[in-house]
Amino acid sequence: MHRPFVRTMLRHMTVWSFALSGVLPVSAGAQPAPQNAADFPSKAIRYVVPFAAGGLTDNLARLVGQQLAKEWKKPIVVDNRPGGNANIGGDLVAKAPADGYTWLAVTLTHASNVTLFPKLPFNLQKDLVPVARIASSPMTVVVPANSPIRSMKELAQAARRGKLSAGSSGNGTAPHLTLALFESQTGASLTHVPYKGGTPSMTDLIGGQIDVVFSNLPESLAYVKGGKLRALAVTTRERNPLLPDVPTVVEAGFPDLIVENWTGLMMPAATPRPIVDKVAASLARTLQTNEMRERIVAAGFTPTPPSSAPFAEYFKAEVTRWSRLIDEKQIRVE
Repeated sequence: MHRPFVRTMLRHMTVWSFALSGVLPVSAGAQPAPQNAADFPSKAIRYVVPFAAGGLTDNLARLVGQQLAKEWKKPIVVDNRPGGNANIGGDLVAKAPADGYTWLAVTLTHASNVTLFPKLPFNLQKDLVPVARIASSPMTVVVPANSPIRSMKELAQAARRGKLSAGSSGNGTAPHLTLALFESQTGASLTHVPYKGGTPSMTDLIGGQIDVVFSNLPESLAYVKGGKLRALAVTTRERNPLLPDVPTVVEAGFPDLIVENWTGLMMPAATPRPIVDKVAASLARTLQTNEMRERIVAAGFTPTPPSSAPFAEYFKAEVTRWSRLIDEKQIRVE
């Protein structure tokens, strides 16, 4: 009676198991939710990624899931649920049992979604609890290698003089919001060209169909290193070790253009606090190992430092920050 269910799950999920027996108990049956962390986890964990497999958030979730599965000797099942600007996966987790066995990978997109989608069937801030911020990556302002624009100041001047086109991975995404923030701070106006993902925007930028992209670093890194794109700046206060010769926006004269596209973890709001705390502590410990740090940095991310603000505070501040910009620029999603 379970065969159709298992076949359906396997079409959408990738399973890691480091249990000694090698058995993958994707469906362990109903078990009472523990009210303390002593017995957690006792079965497989479902890690919902609301984006397509192979993307930035998905890759990082798989890396983290793999490490925690080794530690806990329990499977972590990555379930890709793309669509709806990451709201399909969010709705699924918001309505899941609050027992600690259903996780949601969240990003800056979710912070902006609070404003962009005021009539969702779930309330992201009330129905989900922030567990931990995992890592972040800067936005990288990139132009074609043969572009006459060689600095951020030249980009602002060119944008004020005439029509420049700027691509993004879609309305309301981190690249789009960074573009809007640049316009707000400079008084420039660029023609926004939304794509269905970062890869097609990179393709058109290299081909000269658009003039600039405020790109996620991991999406443009290979093209910058390969000489197909020129990076004008990274949107952090410190230079990125993968692009040590590229100035920061602070050095480039735009100190308020600090943007980090972060990723974190949430669970259903009623999840017992001891379980939330155990997962957060395990994540923090895992992220500080040399192996994980090296792998995360190599992927273009920076692990969240232990001294950072609690994720709940950080997420609330991000919602407020992007809400103001969305209202100011009248950003809408289709």
